[in-house]
Amino acid sequence: MVRTASAAGSRTGKVVHGTGRRIRRATAAEGAGESGLAKLIELHALNAFGDMLITVALASTIFFSVPTGEARGRVALYLLVTMAPFALLAPVIGPLLDRLPHGRRAAVAMSMLARAVLAWTMAGVVTGGGLALYPEALGVLVASKAYGVVRSVVVPRLLPSRLSLVKANSRVTLAGLLATMVAAGVGGLLHLIGPGWPLRGAFLVFVAGTLMAFHLPHKVDSAKGEQRAVLHAEEHPPGHHGVLHGRSSPAPEPAPEPAAGPRPKASLRTVGPSVILALRAMAAMRWLVGFLVMFLAFLLREEPIGGLQPTLALGLVALAAGTGNAIGSALGSWLRPRSPEMTVTAMLLLAGGATAAAALWYGTVTVVTVAAVAGTAASLGKLSLDALIQRDVPESVRTSAFARSETLLQMSWVAGGAVGILLPLNGALGLSVAAAVLGAVLLWTLRSLLRVGVRHRPAAPRVA
Repeated sequence: MVRTASAAGSRTGKVVHGTGRRIRRATAAEGAGESGLAKLIELHALNAFGDMLITVALASTIFFSVPTGEARGRVALYLLVTMAPFALLAPVIGPLLDRLPHGRRAAVAMSMLARAVLAWTMAGVVTGGGLALYPEALGVLVASKAYGVVRSVVVPRLLPSRLSLVKANSRVTLAGLLATMVAAGVGGLLHLIGPGWPLRGAFLVFVAGTLMAFHLPHKVDSAKGEQRAVLHAEEHPPGHHGVLHGRSSPAPEPAPEPAAGPRPKASLRTVGPSVILALRAMAAMRWLVGFLVMFLAFLLREEPIGGLQPTLALGLVALAAGTGNAIGSALGSWLRPRSPEMTVTAMLLLAGGATAAAALWYGTVTVVTVAAVAGTAASLGKLSLDALIQRDVPESVRTSAFARSETLLQMSWVAGGAVGILLPLNGALGLSVAAAVLGAVLLWTLRSLLRVGVRHRPAAPRVA
């Protein structure tokens, strides 16, 4: 028996070691290992793993462990106590981190360490689900979103020469999705031991993430030539080449001007109309994702589709959404779209069409389809937005544009979740409201697309 157990352990060790080696080769492919992108991919996987463990612990306490009416009240309280303050804090996160360009590794480490401490603290109070849990959940949420903003800024700094920004972001996203799926199973097993154990597991994960953050390359903290961006669609005036200067940063030496002519007035830097078009469309798709998460979670628990058990119905929809996210990330890595404006508009059209179809023919197939389509559209749309920022935003303000756009998208998710929790639990009504919102934004986006046109300009130079 001892020999058999030893042989089984040896075989298991070889399988784990071989799997780890293959994962490391995949993350380091195409120059990602040399540039440091592979380390960020592994760090993001840890981040997603820890966040999912916390989600499992909170969902089991706030949502699954009580009757539907009480669960809706608890989630509404969660939104009020956590989302509402976060709605005020989120606009500050991007600009604040934007002002700390030399401390990005420290910012990532602090976001991990804060969640480690909060996870350990929540493990002691999660069983009762009292009010003390909600301020701590707010801290976890803010730290998680802060990490997301910094990650968007860091990726361009670690871009290998053989990868585009879209493909690099796709790799990071896929790693996070895979880690999330594994963490969901691990969290479920830990919950069987006790409601606090997923949080204790998250504590260990985030402690490891804190240490890994300082192993990112030093160039992550470089801010050479960077300035702050303003999310505005105004075109650059004649005579300026990409970057307009405000009071926040020094201007370069002015070009010679005719003595009789006045000096051009400095104005705020802009990101261009194509980026604003894509950002508006992506905000609508993130709104849809937040809406579906909150609305379907309660609707399917109270009125399961197709006669399925509530837990099975929710699991089916969650699986469809996760699969859609993975498909979108894989398509972004595989496709090389020449017109990201068209791609993001097509994704908005696809999401709006699927939502309208689900409202008209509410049922198992249409609900699962809208979850999968929303995941695919949001994932591929975000990659297209990244491509537009790379193409149209000058290098000196590109990292700032990533930070501010990510903050806006997180705010859109919050708004969608708030609408989802407030609407009556009627499938056709809720999905009709969502379809109407997406339809309005789609018309706005098409109007902007006709005005802006589709450009096939090559991508802007990568960040050094």
